[in-house]
Amino acid sequence: MDSLLVPKKLQRGDTIALISVSGGRAGDPDMLPRYELGKKRLEETFGVKVINTPNALKGNQFLYEHPELRAQDLMWAFENDEVNGVICNMGGDDSYRVLPLVDWAIIKKHPKVFMGYSDIASWTTAFAIAGVRSYYGPNLLTPIAQPVSLDEYTKRSIERFLFSNDVIGEVEPCEQFTNIEWNDKIKPRKIKWTKNTGYEVIQGKGKVQGRLFGGCTGPLRQIMGTKFFPKPEFFEGCIIALEVGSPYGSALAGLHDLRAFAAAGVFDKAAGFYLTQENDYERSLVLKVINEEVHRNDLPIIVNGDFGHRTPMSILPIGAMCEIDCDEAKFRILEPTVS
Repeated sequence: MDSLLVPKKLQRGDTIALISVSGGRAGDPDMLPRYELGKKRLEETFGVKVINTPNALKGNQFLYEHPELRAQDLMWAFENDEVNGVICNMGGDDSYRVLPLVDWAIIKKHPKVFMGYSDIASWTTAFAIAGVRSYYGPNLLTPIAQPVSLDEYTKRSIERFLFSNDVIGEVEPCEQFTNIEWNDKIKPRKIKWTKNTGYEVIQGKGKVQGRLFGGCTGPLRQIMGTKFFPKPEFFEGCIIALEVGSPYGSALAGLHDLRAFAAAGVFDKAAGFYLTQENDYERSLVLKVINEEVHRNDLPIIVNGDFGHRTPMSILPIGAMCEIDCDEAKFRILEPTVS
């Protein structure tokens, strides 16, 4: 992967545009209270002004029927000089119809912070091909608007990765985690937390460095074979960070995803592999594909990364130089993630 244009850091007083570029549930009547909670929390926690793109709250069905308006919203946000960053309301399953409708020259001319997760992996990949860094991280509805409060780990991640141009350094694992809370209920209630075991190296030794690429495998499979998914040479020397099957709770789906990535040449010349939490069976599938099918028993693999479909969340700055340290079981970002 070539180096990408790096957006400017966010600051207190900046304007953040909220966008529904994949799914549109934020604008449905039953979800609006949660949306309003997230918007208020974003403003109060980070000292920013929050606005909506023109069609962000028109509801799920309307936005499904009008992919062209979702594309127009993105270009509106990037051309608008008053907007400093863009955060997705949610993921979804329908970004692939919108990508061809975007004028990517506009995105490259006005690089800004763009962040989201789940189906937004399609977008962060397309941004990379367009030559602009984006951020696979928290959406508004989850986890920014999660019940009770925004957890300290996610809050600190947003501050470190988007509001500071210091070198990130070590990305420490969270102390405890919980499943994504995804419904319209916003009343405070007790959250069930699980103690985190931290990173674990399941293959490899020493240190490896490379540019970071990744996200959720399901959405990325939807754009394989299109101009929005990279060619095999793009992945040479990269550290690949993936959620493998976990959003859908299916180890078999994870196996199919891994094989699709293998067939696309993602692992052939990669420098390392960084995964979310995997159980023993899922880890055996990972090793089966990487070692027996791709023949990369030299590929360092570290698991239990705090990104994607669980709370709290770290952020994947796509294209940033990072490091897997197998000897100490650590993951590091070796540069600032914003300019």
